[in-house]
Amino acid sequence: MADRAITLNGTTYPVILPKLRDPRLGIAAVVISLQVLGQLGLHFWVTIPQILAAMLAAGAIDMVVEFRRRRAFVWPASALLTGSGVALLMRVVGTRPDDPWGMDGIWWFAGVAAFAVLSKYAFRYQGRNILNPSNFGLVVAFLVFGSARLEPLALWWSPLNAWMIAAYAIILVGGTYVVWRARMMTITVTFYLTFIVLQGLLSASGHCITANWAFAPVCGANYWWIIATSPEVMIYAYFMVTDPPTVPRGRVGRFIFAVCVGITTTLLMAPQTDEWWTKVALLGGLTLMLTAHPIFDFLMPKAGSPQDSLRAFSSRLATGGRQGILRPVATLGASLVIVAVIGGTIVAAGTPARTVAASSASSEALMAVGDQLNPDTLPPITVSQAVQDWDSQIANDAPQIMAVLSQNLAMESRALRTSDPALLTEVDHGDRLSQMQARLQSDAANGTCVVDTYAFDSVDVKLIVPFGVQSGLSLGYDAKGTVTHDTYDAAGNLVSSESAPFAQTFAMRQATGDRWLNVAVLPPGTGT
Repeated sequence: MADRAITLNGTTYPVILPKLRDPRLGIAAVVISLQVLGQLGLHFWVTIPQILAAMLAAGAIDMVVEFRRRRAFVWPASALLTGSGVALLMRVVGTRPDDPWGMDGIWWFAGVAAFAVLSKYAFRYQGRNILNPSNFGLVVAFLVFGSARLEPLALWWSPLNAWMIAAYAIILVGGTYVVWRARMMTITVTFYLTFIVLQGLLSASGHCITANWAFAPVCGANYWWIIATSPEVMIYAYFMVTDPPTVPRGRVGRFIFAVCVGITTTLLMAPQTDEWWTKVALLGGLTLMLTAHPIFDFLMPKAGSPQDSLRAFSSRLATGGRQGILRPVATLGASLVIVAVIGGTIVAAGTPARTVAASSASSEALMAVGDQLNPDTLPPITVSQAVQDWDSQIANDAPQIMAVLSQNLAMESRALRTSDPALLTEVDHGDRLSQMQARLQSDAANGTCVVDTYAFDSVDVKLIVPFGVQSGLSLGYDAKGTVTHDTYDAAGNLVSSESAPFAQTFAMRQATGDRWLNVAVLPPGTGT
C-alpha cells in the first residue's frame, strides 16, 4: 500500500516507502555500522565513494525497474542492501589504505552492484527471485575477473581490540534481532552448527590455507578457530543464508536447506589452499544450493501442512508409514552411512590443502651457519607502528628474525658455492626461491659463481600486506648497507670482488611452518 503519491504531468504515481518494522532497516543499520567502524578503526580497504557507488547504482536501477513494472516510486530498500552488501564484502585490488575519499575502483563497485540487482529480475521462480542478488553478483564477479582485480573481505579483520569487540557486538546483537524478527533463526543456527562441525572435521585432517593477514599457513585448530569466529562467516550466516525471498517456505525445507548449505560450502572450501578461493567457495556454496530451490519445494512438505514439522518429518522417515523397529534401525544405519560418506568426501576433497611438515635435510648446515653469526654485528633496527599494531610479539622478535635473515642469506651463498639446490629450499620460498634457483642454473651454464655478502647499516621493519591471490602477510626488512659481489671460477678460485651500496627490502614470512624464509627482494621503502 502506498504511503504517499506524486503527481507528474497530470498522472498520479504512488510512493511506497518501507515500514519502520521492516527487517531490512535492521540489516541496513548493521551494515552501515560495520562500514563506519571499518573507516574509523578497522582500516577497511574500501572508500566512501566506492560504498556510495555500489548503493547508488543498485538503488537507481531498482527504482527504474520497479517504476516500469508497477508505475510507482518504490523505495529500493532491498537494492540498497544489495549495494551495501557488495561494498562490505568486495575489495578492488590497488585501493589505497586509509584513504577514505579515494575514487579508484568506483566503477567496479557500481558495475557489480548493478549486475547483482538485475539478476534479481532475471532469475525468478514462482514470482520470487531465486538467487540472493549480492551473493550471486559477488560470486560471478570474483570468478570472471579473478584475484588480479577483485578480492573478498578478509576472514580475519584485526587483533581483538575495542573496534573488533564493537564489530562482534553489532553483528551478534543486530543479527540476532533481525533474524529473530524475520523468523529465520532456525536457518542461521542450523547452518552455523553444521558448518563449524564439518569445518572441525576438515581442520582435524590437517587443512591449511595461506592468508594475507598471517605470516604462516593457517592450519588445524587455528584454521577452525578463525573460521568459527570470522565476522565474515557470521555476516554470511545471519544475512545471506537467511534471505527471505530465496529460502524454502516450510520449516522442514529450511532446516534441510541450511544443512545442505553447510555441507556444500565445506566441500567447496576443502580443496582450497589460499584465503581468496576459500572465501569464494564459501559464497559459492549458497549460490549452488539456491539453484536447487525448486527441488526443495518439490521434495519437502508443503509449508503450513501437518507434515511440515521436524518431528513429523523424522517420524515419517524412520517408520515409512509402518510400525515396528526394523524400519527405524534401517534408517539409523542409512543415516550413519550418509554421515560417513559426507565426512570421508570432505577429508578426501581437502587433500590438496593438507601440508606435512618437511624434515630439514640441512639442519647441520643451518646450525653451522648460525654458529658463525655474531649478534653484535646486527645493525640498528627500527620497527614501524604498523607492525606494532598488527602483532606486538612479532615486533618484539624483530632482532631475532633479523638474525634469521642474515642466516638465510649466508645459506644462499653456501648453496651457490656448493651448487646445492636443496639448501635453497631450507631458507627460500616463492619468488626468492625461483630467483635463486635461476641463479644456480645460470652459474652452472657460465662456469662461474657470484656470491653476495651483505653488510647492513640500518634496517626498518615494515608490514607487507598483499592484495589479490592471498599468498600471505610478510615482514619487510627495508635495509641499507654494502653488498660485496665475489666471483668464483669453476675450480672455486676467487676471480674478482667488488662492493657497492645497496638499498632494498627483504620480504620474509613463515611460508611453510615455523622458520622465517626469504620470499622476495623488493624495492626500498616497500611496506607500511
